[in-house]
Amino acid sequence: MQILIADDEQISRRMLETHLVKWGYDVLVAMDGSQAWYILQKPDAPHMAVLDWMMPGLDGVELCRRIRQLPGGSLTHIIILTSRKAQEDIVAGFEAGADDFIAKRINTEELRARIRVGERMIELRQALAGRINELEQALKHIRRLQGILPICMHCHKIRDDREIWQRLEEYIAEHTEAMLSHSLCPDCMRTHYPQFASSRHTNDTPNS
Repeated sequence: MQILIADDEQISRRMLETHLVKWGYDVLVAMDGSQAWYILQKPDAPHMAVLDWMMPGLDGVELCRRIRQLPGGSLTHIIILTSRKAQEDIVAGFEAGADDFIAKRINTEELRARIRVGERMIELRQALAGRINELEQALKHIRRLQGILPICMHCHKIRDDREIWQRLEEYIAEHTEAMLSHSLCPDCMRTHYPQFASSRHTNDTPNS
């Protein structure tokens, strides 16, 4: 997993990077908030970011707000690195979109535990996003089937979205999970197989 570290303090930044690399993570480093924002706007941006609260350019809280406004920004797990302990500061950070906080004087084991929690959260969010996408596609599919379908008045073929005419059973098999079995309605039985239709009618007539 790739993790972004954004911290203007070199010692803190290097210490974080050293630990994360040792634990097997791919680390990107930003030296201020503006550089972190540039990285996080890329299509392949990391799904986890450890952001210092106080940085030149953009601070960690403002970065949180901007990340949450990005398409897919809700999938990013954001950890704020701070020495602030006041309740109003913590509340402000959560309201801006932070998922977690780590004290500036980093405890190595605590850091590792919080990173692992972040990994699990990312996996859950991605799984949920994938499920939501599947449901949205299914809903679009249902709505399409409920719409008006162009059907030939003679051969009863259906024109699909690709402007291709398909047999009715082919269209249903392609766009639904229904399984078709061929049979004969009474009208077709009488028209095409009158001998069977008459015998069936005789057999179906109750005895007097």
